[in-house]
Amino acid sequence: MNKIITFIVLGCVLMLTGCNTVHGLGKDLEKAGEAVQKSTN
Repeated sequence: MNKIITFIVLGCVLMLTGCNTVHGLGKDLEKAGEAVQKSTN
């Protein structure tokens, strides 16, 4: 029983970490896009 709970908690932690990483990547890409737009104006 303890192993199952451990795997569930570990899976949740990995999923949350992955979401934060993807969210940060999206912000970085958005900033890069804004910089390109400003340079063309």
